[in-house]
Amino acid sequence: MTAVALLLILEGLSPFISPSKLKKTLAQLLQYSDQNLRIIGLACIVVGVLLLFISAN
Repeated sequence: MTAVALLLILEGLSPFISPSKLKKTLAQLLQYSDQNLRIIGLACIVVGVLLLFISAN
């Protein structure tokens, strides 16, 4: 539950602080190919797992 709560807080910061910049960023994401988005997603997953592993030890 704590992880979900932190995720919601972090995800909510961008639209709360700067909605117009978020819209521009999302419009730019539409220009990326599916392959590039998958690579970015995979990189985020790997970094997240590594950080979780490091923090658990």
